[in-house]
Amino acid sequence: MLTKLFFFILIFTVIKSYAQQDAQYTQYMYNTININPAYAGSRGVLSLFGLYRTQWVGLDGAPETSAFSFNTPLNNSNLGIGLSLVGDKIGPTNENSLSADLSYTLQTSSNFKLSFGVKGTLDIFNLDISKVNIEDQGDPSFQDFDNKFSPNIGAGVYWHSDKAYIGLSVPNFIETNRFDDNSYAIYINKISYYLIGGYVFDLDRSQDIKIKPATLVKMVAGAPLQVDVSANFMIYDKFVLGLAYRWSASVSAMAGFQITDGIYIGYGYDRETTKLNNYNLGSHEIFFRFEFLRNNSRMVNPRFF
Repeated sequence: MLTKLFFFILIFTVIKSYAQQDAQYTQYMYNTININPAYAGSRGVLSLFGLYRTQWVGLDGAPETSAFSFNTPLNNSNLGIGLSLVGDKIGPTNENSLSADLSYTLQTSSNFKLSFGVKGTLDIFNLDISKVNIEDQGDPSFQDFDNKFSPNIGAGVYWHSDKAYIGLSVPNFIETNRFDDNSYAIYINKISYYLIGGYVFDLDRSQDIKIKPATLVKMVAGAPLQVDVSANFMIYDKFVLGLAYRWSASVSAMAGFQITDGIYIGYGYDRETTKLNNYNLGSHEIFFRFEFLRNNSRMVNPRFF
């Protein structure tokens, strides 16, 4: 029992200490649906999104994340819906999450709307024991980690206009024990609170150059407060260049290109500002967004978010 307990403490302490409990994104402003269900349908069109992130390149067992989602408003109603799939691999573990989102939007003024959202999620957690040196491969304790299902619920609010947004959300209200033998809970997926905000400024009268400062604040009980700040420049509604800083963690460079009115691609690169920088070559993130635009349709928000 002591040997088994030591193994679990080692595995999950590494995961908890060097990785995030929820999948981490540098360009979260384009992937808001994953952290706030009230975002569903807020762009006014059917929006498809795909992202791949490889974190801490060169570090064995480092996180890899794949995310796919769509969201759309429902015609002639105040409702929006979304569906997303996130795959997160860390060391010998992988977790797949399927989420469904529903939002309801109210017009609060001539410029601003207020959206409320709920999220339902099904998590599937796996431990690949073939990647772990276990003396007794038939130990039933380890088999308990194969296809472990965990349902969850979340909620959020999102206040937005053509130039500004602020949102508060809790994607998962239910804490999940990844290992619990009635005596020890080695790894607990705790509740996370997200606060996001941003504003688009025109830097010239022709509106050819815009800047959007933005922030994300994440709070998890028992963990340091995570604060992301960023500034993105959009030039001629086509090119985006930006910088970001994750407090006491990393700095990032971002770039994007609006290929057509409906197709946007983006790339981000992170470099650690901690001692972990000595053991990896940074993190890469690439994404695309495809939107179905109707004739004479108009985005609810600028392409920044």
